[in-house]
Parts: sequence; structure tokens; C-alpha cells
Amino acid sequence: MANVKTQKTLYKVGDFVSWQKAGTLVLSPDFQRRPVWKAGAKSYLIDTIVRGLPIPIIFLRDRRIDLNTFEPSREVIDGQQRIRTVLSFVTPSLLPDFDPERDDFTVKKTHNQEMAGKRFSELPADIQRQILEYEFNVHVLPSWVDDREVLQIFRRMNSTNYTLKEQEKRNAHFFGEFKTSMYNLAAEQLHRWREWKTFTENDIARMLEVELTSEFAILMLEGKVLGKAPARINQAYQAYDSEYPERDEIEQRFRIVMDTIEDKLGKYMAHLPLGNRKIIYSLLAIFYDLLFGLDSKLEKATPNSISPEQIAAIKLVGERIATKSVPREVFEASDRRTTNPRERKILFDYLCEQVKGAKAIY
Repeated sequence: MANVKTQKTLYKVGDFVSWQKAGTLVLSPDFQRRPVWKAGAKSYLIDTIVRGLPIPIIFLRDRRIDLNTFEPSREVIDGQQRIRTVLSFVTPSLLPDFDPERDDFTVKKTHNQEMAGKRFSELPADIQRQILEYEFNVHVLPSWVDDREVLQIFRRMNSTNYTLKEQEKRNAHFFGEFKTSMYNLAAEQLHRWREWKTFTENDIARMLEVELTSEFAILMLEGKVLGKAPARINQAYQAYDSEYPERDEIEQRFRIVMDTIEDKLGKYMAHLPLGNRKIIYSLLAIFYDLLFGLDSKLEKATPNSISPEQIAAIKLVGERIATKSVPREVFEASDRRTTNPRERKILFDYLCEQVKGAKAIY
């Protein structure tokens, strides 16, 4: 393969609209696969553009100037769905193969309440302008690069990808109510995940804090301590993708639990094993049980108070785990990955037992 020098530049959404209108944009090269995005992914992209946030690089290839029209044309090598989504939203009439069932969509309320359900033509002029002036980061391959070389380029790019974790796969597949809620909640607590030393920066980069947040939400939905089952988490993302009626109450309770842990144990979390990835699920569960009741109905409720004696009992469990002075079964459960239901239940039951022994009534 010859040395390929790409032109790195910026092109506005309006540029792509103009090229499509002039017939100088090749949106679907013969060799490119044609995955179809779901409406949620399309909505998420438009909201990303309106917010001015970056999206992945788009790759184009220059094509030779047409000797009849004297016009240069450009071919979309990577980014077909992104460009097609924008054109479908802004000016669907420019897509000759536009199919309402496949291509028609509006922005979802969970992504942007102000734009929800509105067509591009129904948006305020300033929002329309924001979309049209949004700049894509674009790399342009020269016209002499043929299809075989393009395929080699992208195979090289893909060969450096690591295996996606389950939460990374969910991030790419779901765009609805549950996903949006989980990512917002996890992001709100970023400083605590770091201060409590629950997750490393690499863990956070790979979205493990979002996965834990999702597991805790499922605990509230189902009212019991559960193991870490990817299939169950996937089912929740699927079941609550379009409608998530419990969202407000679960978000409220999640914040109350996290704030209470910070208030009562914050200065100890980084120094006791209670905050680490192996144990924190059970810690969240015991605080939720104390505040609301593990199997309580998800309706507006005032949280119970937690006594100093109960907090002292939880702290003592952390100290005993650190010094290996808990029953062997409990220590072994805390020392493993603690993602199966048996180990989590052992830890939760031990915490319950110790809290019940505190002076305040549990």
C-alpha cells in the first residue's frame, strides 16, 4: 500500500446538505455495509449536534472531477449513518431512497425536551442554524485510493479495537429512558466513585460505574439482592427503553442513598473495604433497606432515619473485613468478585445481622 496522506479538515452540516442537493455526494458506496440505526440512536445524534458535542471522525474520499459538469464529488467512506441521519432530519426530500418507516424520526423527550417531537422546520431559527453550522471533523482520502486500499485502512483501524465489555455494548445499542437515566446518575456521582476509590480511571472509561448504577436500579425495581447477570441488565435496558414510569422515584432514591453514605461514612470510604467494587453493591443494598425497605413500593416516600448506632455497626463491619476478623464465609465472600447472588446475599445478610444488633430498632 502506498503512503496515504489524508486531508484533515472541518465541514459543516450545511456543506453536506449542499453537496447532496447538487448531487455531488456519494452517500452509499457499493462496498460499504449498510447498518440501519434505530430511532433512538438518530435522536441521540441530533441532540449531540445541538449541544455542540464532538462525534467520531467522518471519512470521505475525493472522486475525480466529472468531465461533463466540471464538479468535484465526495464519497462517504465511514460515517454513512451519521450523514444520512442528519439529511433525514434536515431535508428528507434530498434522499431519493427515503423510506418513512426506516428514515423518519424526531428527537425523543429523554434526549431533549425542547426539541421533542418537532420536525426541523418546526424548530426555532437559532436551533436550525446551530444544526446547519455544526462542524464535523473530517478526514479526506485522495481520489487515487481505491476500494481495496480503503478496506485495508479500516481493517487496520478495527484490528486495534479491544473486546467491548457488556456495558460498552449497551451504550452502543440503547438510547432510551433507562440508558439515559443510568448514565446521568452515574455521571452525577463521578467524584464519589473516585474519592471512595470504587473504580479506577480505566474502570470509569469502560463504564463500569454505569453498570453498577444499573444493577442498583434493578435492585430497587425487583426489591431484592441479585447477582450480576448481563442478561438481566440487558432486559432492563430493553424493557424500560421507551417508557420508564419509575424513573423519577428511582433517581430520587438513588441520590438519597448516595448522599446518606457520603454524609455518614464519606471520610471512611476510601480507607475501608466497604467502598470497593467487591462490596459496594451490598453496601448500597443495606443503606437502601434502612432508608426505604428493600421490597418497598416505588412511590413517593419519606426516607427513614438511620441512627448513629446503625452507622457504627456498618463501619465496624468494614473494619472487621479489613482485619479479616469476620466469619470465614463472610471474608471469602468479600474477597471474591462478589458478582454472584450467593456472595452478595452473604454480605448483605451479615450487614443486616450486625445492624439489627445495634441499639436502635431495625
